[in-house]
Amino acid sequence: MTDEAAGVTRFNALSNAAARAALLACCASTAWARDVLAGRPYRSADDLYETADAVLATLPEEDIDRALAGHPRIGDRTDSAASAREQSEVTAATDAVRAALAEGNRAYEQRFGHRYLVCATGRSGAELLDLLTTRLHNDPATERAVMRTELAKINRIRLRWMLGESS
Repeated sequence: MTDEAAGVTRFNALSNAAARAALLACCASTAWARDVLAGRPYRSADDLYETADAVLATLPEEDIDRALAGHPRIGDRTDSAASAREQSEVTAATDAVRAALAEGNRAYEQRFGHRYLVCATGRSGAELLDLLTTRLHNDPATERAVMRTELAKINRIRLRWMLGESS
């Protein structure tokens, strides 16, 4: 049995409470966790990922806002192991880049009314700052769509880690 298959088997075998907690560690939206949980048992990791994406695509904006609340600002220190792992490259950023990220986060939140969310895994602080600067030029509807796409990427990475995969 592959690691991926073993991970899905373990996830399917969890109690509802334990599986819900594992899903909430991936995405802070209780509606997302509930609806992904309702899809068990999953035949494969791909089935789980596809369901997670489909559920996210149908979530109303208030549930997306709840999911965003579970993510620290880019560049902020966090107690979340997942967020710390995802933003590990930011810790190597210069003081100037970290200060610019903090200022960019404030400008973004003022413009769009929610946190700047980006899939930070493997990206440097400078790259995340460049993306932030570019995204500040989006209109609100476009930015909301971009943010949902980034949230889906983060959820997939976290689901892979939950299943015991390393990528």
